[in-house]
Amino acid sequence: MDVGFPQFKPSSMENILSSLSPTSVGLTQDEFKKIAANKSVEFVKSGMVVGLGTDSTATHAVDKIGELLHQGKLKNIVGIPTSKTTHEQAVSLGIPLSDLDSHPVIDLAIDGADEVDPGLAVPVEVVPVCWKFTANRFPDLFKDCGCVAKLRTCYEKHNGNCIIDLYFKKDIGDMEVASNRILRLIAGVVEHGMFLDMATTVMIVGKLGVTIKNK
Repeated sequence: MDVGFPQFKPSSMENILSSLSPTSVGLTQDEFKKIAANKSVEFVKSGMVVGLGTDSTATHAVDKIGELLHQGKLKNIVGIPTSKTTHEQAVSLGIPLSDLDSHPVIDLAIDGADEVDPGLAVPVEVVPVCWKFTANRFPDLFKDCGCVAKLRTCYEKHNGNCIIDLYFKKDIGDMEVASNRILRLIAGVVEHGMFLDMATTVMIVGKLGVTIKNK
């Protein structure tokens, strides 16, 4: 979840999220992320405009796209990065880049998902200069839901912004309404990670391999 570089919201875009599931298989979390990322890249075809996400899973996906381009297995790809970090990574791999001004329609976007369960935490990206002020506003905004806001960290790869995780003791109800409240009513909010009406496919890696769920 990033800004500074464009967020992907074109209606024609297919957005693929990759996530993890607890497993007893003896692989590291990063190895599972790589499996999910590589599986996601199978959806990328030559000639596509591809949204390049920003997180540890997306990093593997960008690496794989660069590898396939160098092997000649992918051609004429245009990448649209979501952050300065992803931009720098893609440039280092020789992936041709552009922006939404030149390519307003994204064929496919790949990013990582913190969770794919609506009952878990909601990550919110905020500007660092006032993150404490912003974080303290969420419990009041969602006081009926028992909201607790916790700083996860501030990431250089997220254009220097901070991520606050919102935990709810009760159901927050209509997600669209909650989204609008987060984005419109609190100063310092950049974006949230709910991917409403955006993701069409989720890939979950676990002990049974890769599970693909389509919207």
